[in-house]
Amino acid sequence: MSEIRELLTQTSGIAADFLESLDERPVLPDIDIQALRKGLGGPLPEGPSSPRDVISELAAHSDAGLSGMPGGRWFGFVLGGSVPAALAADWLATAWDQNAGLFAPAPAAGVIEEVAGEWLRELFGLPEGISFGFVTGGQMANFTCLAAARHHVLAAHGWDVERDGLFGAPPVNIVAGAKRHATIDRSLRFLGIGTGAIVEVAADDQGRLVTDALAAALDALTGPTVVCAQVGEVNTGAFDALGPIADMAYEQEAWLHVDGAFGLWAAASPSLRHLVENIELADSWGTDAHKWLNVPYDCGVAFCRHPVSHRAAMGIQAAYLVQAAEGGPRDQLDWNPEFSRRARGFAVYAALRSLGRQGIAELVERCCAHARRFAEGLAELPGCEVLNEVVLNQTLIRFETDERTDAVMAAVQKSGEAWMSGTTWDGRKAIRLSVSNWQTNEHDVERTMAAFAAAVA
Repeated sequence: MSEIRELLTQTSGIAADFLESLDERPVLPDIDIQALRKGLGGPLPEGPSSPRDVISELAAHSDAGLSGMPGGRWFGFVLGGSVPAALAADWLATAWDQNAGLFAPAPAAGVIEEVAGEWLRELFGLPEGISFGFVTGGQMANFTCLAAARHHVLAAHGWDVERDGLFGAPPVNIVAGAKRHATIDRSLRFLGIGTGAIVEVAADDQGRLVTDALAAALDALTGPTVVCAQVGEVNTGAFDALGPIADMAYEQEAWLHVDGAFGLWAAASPSLRHLVENIELADSWGTDAHKWLNVPYDCGVAFCRHPVSHRAAMGIQAAYLVQAAEGGPRDQLDWNPEFSRRARGFAVYAALRSLGRQGIAELVERCCAHARRFAEGLAELPGCEVLNEVVLNQTLIRFETDERTDAVMAAVQKSGEAWMSGTTWDGRKAIRLSVSNWQTNEHDVERTMAAFAAAVA
């Protein structure tokens, strides 16, 4: 055991050194792939090696290929870092090594998810009595919610999809906006519904679903129907009008799912909560905790207004499992697609406990203020156009031509000062800055804008 303590002490030092270096190291260095493969690769070792040597060499050879993703100048893909309490709790989760699929063998992991799930429900202002499941991220949150939706709308038409599958089932209509996130389409592939079931509804210039077009689409449909809305369009941060959408879905007896991977966190802010007005009217909600709660990978959350449908889609019974009796403790595998799974609740609990309602609101509002500062500052650069109404944490820009846009972004990335991703908006290249890290400060924003100014010059 003393050797384990020495190993973990060594490892914590390496981790601390990396985190302390984030402000100075290039956000994404020039990477020599062959050097990485040479240092980390080779034939499978024939015999054992000292764990301390393995960790030392792993860190040394990996360092040149590590990005500054956890730091304050990473603006790609809407990624948060890890707040200190969540990072530490995640280390404990690894050391405790609890399989959080069932309650009985890992009661602390089960209770912590009960508490964290209820805290999140309260934070988002969702209805009491809803069910939830901790999953890997936004992809599986949408998948889990849409699996519950598939069960629910088909059961209403007399079809048991879990027993009979989809062959011969009434077709399921999926109504979604033209600017929906790709995880919706991928979830439909996983679920056997297929992307051909999508009835695509027009989106406006900010990516919001056009409600008049939705009304027309729904009027033309019959049979089982699921409507997919979103809060936080991935490029612009725009929010669909949930009130009218919910009314239309209700009138058509359709299920309303809300993809809120990062936009749902606006509910945590008193100044931004109006953006998610009527969020409680939906039937399911998906979000990411490793985005704006800033917990380590991986962690998403699926919420469902209809626990019976949620459990019917996900739950499983097996003779060898030690499962709780009806009305007993909550078995986690009844609410997510996994059997064996990481105890994700510990990091979520630690983040919520350390930040509190006020701290989460301040984190969200601070990131949004930085996004507005980006829009103001970058708009002053020659040839730069801000494409979106900066309502949340996304700033979307482009330059005069696609070639110019690509060249400016490449120069900023190569500088190592910051990293952000490119995208396509209305058929043209654009640059997307997503601010969602608790560490991002005004100096990070100024450094990044200076890198853009140098790239433009």
